Amino acid sequence: MIEKIEEMFTKIAEEKVNTMQELENFRLQYIAKKGKLNSLFEDFKNVPNEQKRIIGQKLNELKTVVAEKYQKLQDVFQSTDTTKTEKDLTLTGFPLQFGSRHPLSIIKNEIVQIFSKIGFDISEGPEIEDDWHVFTSLNFPLEHPARDMQDTFFLEKNPDILLRTHTSSVQVRVMETTKPPLRFIFPGRVFRNEAVSARAHCIFHQVEGLYINKNVSFADLKQTLLYFAQEMFGAKTQIRLRPSYFPFTEPSAEMDISCTICNGKGCNVCKHSGWVEILGCGMVDPNVLICNNIDPNKYSGYAFGMGIERITMLKYQINDIRLFFENDIRFLSQFTPELT
Repeated sequence: MIEKIEEMFTKIAEEKVNTMQELENFRLQYIAKKGKLNSLFEDFKNVPNEQKRIIGQKLNELKTVVAEKYQKLQDVFQSTDTTKTEKDLTLTGFPLQFGSRHPLSIIKNEIVQIFSKIGFDISEGPEIEDDWHVFTSLNFPLEHPARDMQDTFFLEKNPDILLRTHTSSVQVRVMETTKPPLRFIFPGRVFRNEAVSARAHCIFHQVEGLYINKNVSFADLKQTLLYFAQEMFGAKTQIRLRPSYFPFTEPSAEMDISCTICNGKGCNVCKHSGWVEILGCGMVDPNVLICNNIDPNKYSGYAFGMGIERITMLKYQINDIRLFFENDIRFLSQFTPELT
């Protein structure tokens, strides 16, 4: 039985099919009800029980090979068949152009890819959140202005239900459910009660990052962000870190990159300083670790967050954030289509 199967493997591999008639002969010879393949399956009933497992596997492999070869040959002949004269009357009378990725999607995917190369996993969470995940567990004081209606869209009071103002809420959810070491990025849409202008919008997108492990230092954070800046904006890009304040990190910093427009010489984009701010960062505050049941004496970590709109505007030299939300095809068609 094994010899018959092996012999058929060889014949199938050597079988030459050049016409539709030969393809039909192939089907009749091997696949049809009275074909060789079904004949072998009939003989399988007489195989001793101790050999059924091995021979059954071989028969199934042979069946797969025959089916794949027939399908492949059928696809080839159908694609080269020029005898059809019927036309599809439902087709449009003009060619359809390829669409393109939204610029925010292009940059988000690029950011995700850059951090994935150095071991960051991706996590996403709900856009409608509660006070604990957005503020309290991240060390926001009760009197912090971000809790005010001027900055936050509240949906309910007591308990506070709101549209998340940052993707840091997903950091909390990961810390609640995953034990260190943690290395994640958190892309997503966020909402703030701000006036819409060329530089600000009430809806925008962020990518935040979190790394928690033993002996994590500020130097680790700096090297990670330098790597990101040079991957995103070019190998000659420089960074600088300026002291800042965020409730959930200590020490905290804002990171600037050397202006990609003027190469640090000074222009309108960088306000003639040679530097452009792109993100905030810092070491995770011990209070945040305690709130999420992580021992700050054993673990430390860093966090960072950036606006995708800001990165996209720098990358493509776009001067009005409102263009991202207007769906103007004249704007969107300027970006390279992704055909794969």
